[in-house]
Amino acid sequence: MARISRRTLLQTGAIGPLGAAFPAFAAETDSVTIGWPSDVTSWDPNQRFTPDAHSIMKAVFDQPLDQDANLKLVPGLITKWEMAADARALTLDFRDDVTFHDGSRMTAEDFRWTFFERIKAGHKVDIAQSMRKVTDIEVISPTRAIMRFDSPAPTVPVWLAFLGSFLVPKAYMEKVGVEAFARAPVGTGPYKLVEHQMNARIVLERNEAYWGPKPKMKRVTIEIIKDPSARVAAVQSGQVDITINVPVREVTRLKALPALTADLTPVTKVILLQVRNDEGFADPNIRLAAHHAIDKKALSNAFYAGAAVPLSVLGVPGSPGYLDDYGFAFDPEQAKQLLAKSGFSVDRPARIRMASTNGQFPSDYDIARAIVQMWKKVGIEAELEVIEYAKYFELNRGGKLPETTLYTFDNATGDPEIYTGYLLNPKLPFSPWKDMTLGQKVIDQFNVADEKARIAGWLALNREASEIGAAMPLLQSVLTVVRKKTLAVVPYRNGWVLPQAMAWD
Repeated sequence: MARISRRTLLQTGAIGPLGAAFPAFAAETDSVTIGWPSDVTSWDPNQRFTPDAHSIMKAVFDQPLDQDANLKLVPGLITKWEMAADARALTLDFRDDVTFHDGSRMTAEDFRWTFFERIKAGHKVDIAQSMRKVTDIEVISPTRAIMRFDSPAPTVPVWLAFLGSFLVPKAYMEKVGVEAFARAPVGTGPYKLVEHQMNARIVLERNEAYWGPKPKMKRVTIEIIKDPSARVAAVQSGQVDITINVPVREVTRLKALPALTADLTPVTKVILLQVRNDEGFADPNIRLAAHHAIDKKALSNAFYAGAAVPLSVLGVPGSPGYLDDYGFAFDPEQAKQLLAKSGFSVDRPARIRMASTNGQFPSDYDIARAIVQMWKKVGIEAELEVIEYAKYFELNRGGKLPETTLYTFDNATGDPEIYTGYLLNPKLPFSPWKDMTLGQKVIDQFNVADEKARIAGWLALNREASEIGAAMPLLQSVLTVVRKKTLAVVPYRNGWVLPQAMAWD
């Protein structure tokens, strides 16, 4: 299939409303080319919680449990699971017909290695956080294991279907070492990795020995195209068959073209401002003023055609932690009054720094610039800088983020612990908020086993976090997908775009 280079696309720029500059290429019936906004950070799938890489990882690796398109927890490598009444033990039964890409059989020993031994050995993996309560994994047989916890761990089942929870082979990783594994990964997934050019291209080939349904696509090429305008050009020209996270303003135009269709769907991701509790945001008056000054409905109308639901808490409508009866008001006059209490005004503005990605999710940089202008009207002067998606994680782990950062938080599970708990737990590396007044309440809530009390606690914390300015939820994120009309894709409410769920009509 003929290709147009990324350089050519970038030199020509985004294709405008006059139509395509290049003819659409004919699609091969057993292959697909995907335009993706970011590369994987590592092929060690337990190493980093990188939500945008999750769909790619799910092509190469399997998870112990899975989710269907409507977010229901379903069997994966695990066929049956049972949590103890005190949420301190989880019994798991595994499939007996799964092999890794190298031909070796998967057993409960591989599960123990992935979720306990790697952490105990000191491997630098993010699942050390999600599995931090695990004290042991007892292997009863090749197909049964019992996870044991030092305190109630009611959300472990959903974590087994979430970020970083991909099974890796014990024997192969011990043989080659962690670094070599990341260069030549082996999973049990529906595809094998055959090529990776950093920040350029990923090529996958179908795993013909896969235990589950065989994907329709034999070969998957993922073109890493960070610039959203270049992704628009790539899908319009036919260089790629499908792409995501294009500007919403392009959705209507592209959908009208004869060969393309486009979807704009609210998903479980939350668009928010990550907030520090120090530096320019040490003063709660400034934090709350910043929140009151943001017209979220206007942001949704301007950048998401009104499809993105304005949020007041860390959760989306329909999720257990969402408060239907609570709203954080857009009130510029209240913002001015709060700033005045601390000696600031339009003529003497409070000064903060703000970071945003550009093209990581639809209209991210446009939203950031709009917020800066909203703040300027009430007396907050924000210095806006653009950062790469991968840089965000580096800065957050090092405690070097600015006072606020525009960010999307992916919670495919919808559980409030994974929204509020991870965004506001000062002991975890995901939260720039380090104040322990609220932080200790968040930490304590992780240890509640009773489901009714657990959800009630998170609801109360969601309200408190907004009321003190520890969290600034903005919108329910919207996924934009543009694809050829003849390419069928299974839509997931959590925003997954899975190559194994694609087929040509």
